[in-house]
Amino acid sequence: MKQVTKVVFLLNVTKVGDYACAYASILVVVDIPEGITSIGDRSFIGCSSLKEIKFPKSLKSIGEKSFQDCSSLEKVDLLHTKVQELGQGTFRVCTSLRVMKVPDSLQTLGRHVFYGCSNLVPSHINVSNYNNDTTSEVVAYLRSL
Repeated sequence: MKQVTKVVFLLNVTKVGDYACAYASILVVVDIPEGITSIGDRSFIGCSSLKEIKFPKSLKSIGEKSFQDCSSLEKVDLLHTKVQELGQGTFRVCTSLRVMKVPDSLQTLGRHVFYGCSNLVPSHINVSNYNNDTTSEVVAYLRSL
């Protein structure tokens, strides 16, 4: 996977599988097509050059650690999607992540979704060690952007 620079999804695919593009370290842009409803666990983990992700309207869930360690990722916009769930550690240690937009459809936020994303939220919200009490504060902040 280290040599993968581009990923093309077939039209009849409805899920990006677990580990599908894991550790594709020179992958820069991902365009996930309409019709895909879920992104599996660790699908893009360790894609350290990933800067841009285009999500489809049909997307409903993103699995555990799907984008963990995507250290070049700066912006994620899910507003136009139907995302209801972000799994545990989804954007964990995305150290460059500064902008995150979530839709009102978001219902479930796993533990440590934004662990290590210190550029994402104001300093009064501790994303490195939050529990369920501060998770709602993080979501409220992201929705207010």
